[in-house]
Amino acid sequence: MVKLISKVTVKNPLGLHARPATMIAKLLQGTKSSVCFTYKKETINARSIMSILVLAAGQNAQLLITVDGEDAEFVLKKLLDAFDTQFGE
Repeated sequence: MVKLISKVTVKNPLGLHARPATMIAKLLQGTKSSVCFTYKKETINARSIMSILVLAAGQNAQLLITVDGEDAEFVLKKLLDAFDTQFGE
């Protein structure tokens, strides 16, 4: 099992609102790894749209992404690409 940890900055002007949260949940569908986001000492399951919204991570927020599982490298790359491209917004 592979465990990867990476720091990412939320670039979206509106932060992690409903659209990016939905995209993250869809991106994780069909993957095997567990994925958690940590922000301001709160850690949530990144597969849950509601949990992502509860984080209330605004623009320039620093998130810690933890991916644990057999497809961790693939999942982390997809997540980092999504954050980097501002979820297509």
